[in-house]
Amino acid sequence: MKPKFSVIIPAHNEEKYIGKCLQAVISAAKYVQPDTAEIIVVANRCTDKTAAIARHYGAKVLVNDDKCIAAIRNTGVFAAEGEIIVTVDADSLMTKYSLAETREKLASGQYIGGGTNPKFDRMSFGIACSAMYVALNLLPVMIRNGGYLSGAMFWCYKRDFEEIGGFDETLVSLEDMDFAKRLKRLGDSRKQKYGTLKRSYVLTSSRKFDQFGDWYLIRNRKLTRRIFTGKDREAADHFYYDFNK
Repeated sequence: MKPKFSVIIPAHNEEKYIGKCLQAVISAAKYVQPDTAEIIVVANRCTDKTAAIARHYGAKVLVNDDKCIAAIRNTGVFAAEGEIIVTVDADSLMTKYSLAETREKLASGQYIGGGTNPKFDRMSFGIACSAMYVALNLLPVMIRNGGYLSGAMFWCYKRDFEEIGGFDETLVSLEDMDFAKRLKRLGDSRKQKYGTLKRSYVLTSSRKFDQFGDWYLIRNRKLTRRIFTGKDREAADHFYYDFNK
């Protein structure tokens, strides 16, 4: 039986998190039966037990060693067999109705796809201020795109993902916002909305704040602005790809 859902999880040395992430997907899949969900973990430069843990939970494991999250995600999606694509990070947990709500919104025909909202597993005044700082810096882009476009966990039909060309592999950061913008544009052309899951969210790790500090993005505003260009390899490597977990 061909799966209805394909859940794509990029993972770089995620042995501390991948098990819980996969358990959350498996739990959410129970609420969309008799549809099935394949899970694809794209192992990126892993030197730990990430791949072995993923296989233990029944996930298909692919390998992509690029320092480009867009290419890593695309590797998983283009190999997917499901009709509906969902992407979630390895250090994030989807809630139990995430797949059911995704199916409901897409089946209505009103939505081209969309995202959901994240919640940090730890909150502080510094993290809250950092999140606000990021939002204010991205505000001009949001205004140009017609308002806030959620991310954190993207969902859409695979055929529409392929129509817009997937994630832009020329970007080393901000590929998520770019993807949301292009998916919304496709929806606008069809009179469909870019949606945000309402009953569901993703619980995401605050580990970057744990390592760098809750005020790091504000104290290092030059680096933050470089990340926001989407093209700065050195900045992206420092904050994302060479991040020591």
